[in-house]
Amino acid sequence: MSLKGKTLFVTGASRGIGLAIALRAAKDGANIAIAAKTDTPNPKLKGTIHTAADEIGQAGGRALPIVCDIRDEESVKSALVKTASAFGGIDILVNNASAINLATVERIEMKRFDLMHQVNARGTFMVSKYAIPYLEKAANPHIMTMSPPLDMKEKWFAPNTGYAMAKFGMSMAVLGLAGELRPKGIAVNALWPRTTIATAAIENLLGGGKVMKMSRKPEIVADAAYRVFQKPAREFTGNFLIDDSFLAAEGVTDFEQYRITPDSPLAPDFFVPDDRPPPKGVTLGPRKS
Repeated sequence: MSLKGKTLFVTGASRGIGLAIALRAAKDGANIAIAAKTDTPNPKLKGTIHTAADEIGQAGGRALPIVCDIRDEESVKSALVKTASAFGGIDILVNNASAINLATVERIEMKRFDLMHQVNARGTFMVSKYAIPYLEKAANPHIMTMSPPLDMKEKWFAPNTGYAMAKFGMSMAVLGLAGELRPKGIAVNALWPRTTIATAAIENLLGGGKVMKMSRKPEIVADAAYRVFQKPAREFTGNFLIDDSFLAAEGVTDFEQYRITPDSPLAPDFFVPDDRPPPKGVTLGPRKS
């Protein structure tokens, strides 16, 4: 199967995991709406919607860069209209945009707390809500959200309660939408990385170079998402997937290709349940609190 001619609406696709997912689909000749806020270069964050569009075009896809703030209702509605008008519809929604702040309850500023909830839980909910009428018309519609399994353990909340609440909010949207949209034949799944992924968030928030060396490339998440999009929407929905476990079940055995540094231990990501062991041959380093 191929994503040639399919249209993906990807939030936060100007860099990182969102861009990697877009580039994987572009190799098939897919259409990609790059829905993100970064219109001009930021010295702290590599990539804009325009540089992403260039990369997608070079990879073989058609790109539509759209300035979109998923906290703003009219911005979301307008971006979806532009995408459907440009490409004739929308087949796949990727809820990738996310905000992170790892401060404790005592230390976090409420404006940072509010931002995370506006982007993560509310943004995912709202973009999904307004994408439904377009997805209903697609042949094999999928909603994919970059959020973790609903493993409600104290260790995941303390000492990052605000972030955990916002991130699990995305997953609760997945759980509810999967049930609501099953009769419509729209698949709704969550995908989460087992290890840290080499993105700007790691560079800026989790120790930079050291943790980057212990991370995997965004391509592991992109390859997993690509395979999910091949699944029949009416049969494959309501799943909370871990990237390497899902790929292993799909027959992938070479996970070394995704490592940033071959001889560094892999850093476990937040929120991966203890009952989801890594595939054979994958060894993790100690979890960083």
